[in-house]
Amino acid sequence: MDPVIDDTRRIIATLANLFRREKLAAEFQVLSQGTCSIEVSGYDNWDGGTTIYGIYCRVPLELYSNIELEIKGIEQSIKNKAETLFRSYSQSWIDEVIVSPELTEDIQGKAYRTTHEDLLNNLELQKNLMVSVSTGGARIQSVNTEYQARYSEIAEGLRERNLDNPNPFADLWQWYGKWSDGSLPTYQSRREYLGKMFDPLIETVKGMKSQIIDPVFDDPTGWVRVDRSMGEIKLRLAQATTEEQYQGVGLLARETLISVVQAVYDPELHPSKEDISPSKTDAKRMIGAYISAMIPGKSNENIRRHARASLGLANDLTHRRTADFRLAALCAEATNAVVNVLSVISGRRDRD
Repeated sequence: MDPVIDDTRRIIATLANLFRREKLAAEFQVLSQGTCSIEVSGYDNWDGGTTIYGIYCRVPLELYSNIELEIKGIEQSIKNKAETLFRSYSQSWIDEVIVSPELTEDIQGKAYRTTHEDLLNNLELQKNLMVSVSTGGARIQSVNTEYQARYSEIAEGLRERNLDNPNPFADLWQWYGKWSDGSLPTYQSRREYLGKMFDPLIETVKGMKSQIIDPVFDDPTGWVRVDRSMGEIKLRLAQATTEEQYQGVGLLARETLISVVQAVYDPELHPSKEDISPSKTDAKRMIGAYISAMIPGKSNENIRRHARASLGLANDLTHRRTADFRLAALCAEATNAVVNVLSVISGRRDRD
């Protein structure tokens, strides 16, 4: 039994929590989002024998791209912190920390035979046609060939995206057999059945569409932690399919708001009009004080109102206990708006 290897999970979790308490986001993200292991990397016979270990973390590709220029510093920071923990293990020594990107099976941004837009359109047409034939609309004899051709196109589009096809009916006569067996006796029950079958998949494909972004500002803000968080928000929004994953977008948005206001707020330069001094995580009060100090005057009230409204929306959405794609997307957009408003006010968007 190797006590260090046995304690791998607890060591990684403790390191992550220590970095979180110190608000070192990059190290925390590597340890919390990455797949981390501790392995024996060598052995030294000196002084009765010392086992040498390495910590190896594979992180999501998007995160790795955001921190690539800082990797060496992050690895050294994690190593330094780990040395403190390794003191409690006799004759053990941490030699290296290696952070690398996760291996992927698919090429991101590849050209699909069926575009996201065409797939989404086909799914909605197929759903509407199935509703029509089962609620007194189109006759199966007239539209079955169209349905079958579209079924094949949808199947191909889903297959190349590694998505399951929830529709088991390869032709409309099979669908007729389902609704006429007595289990779906009313038009409403058939519409509900098709909604449950198609709507989650349609939302997933819409989420894929959200990866195509055409922002006002193409360049990052230059606030490393903020840019890294916004990149992670976009990635998680594109990949999310469950309520918990959509809630994760909101939690990350909350941390991003705190990071961006900490990048601009100075209590000496931006005093709060209230008697309460904002805490380090009170984004609302800090942003309010910052905006009031930077763009004072009645003529700028609309700008201040817009910034506060964006912050209010982002804050509201991050605290929603129920979450779906639309709420998560709205939260991401509101957070992005706050980031860009503050980057403009701070002068980071000024032209050279």
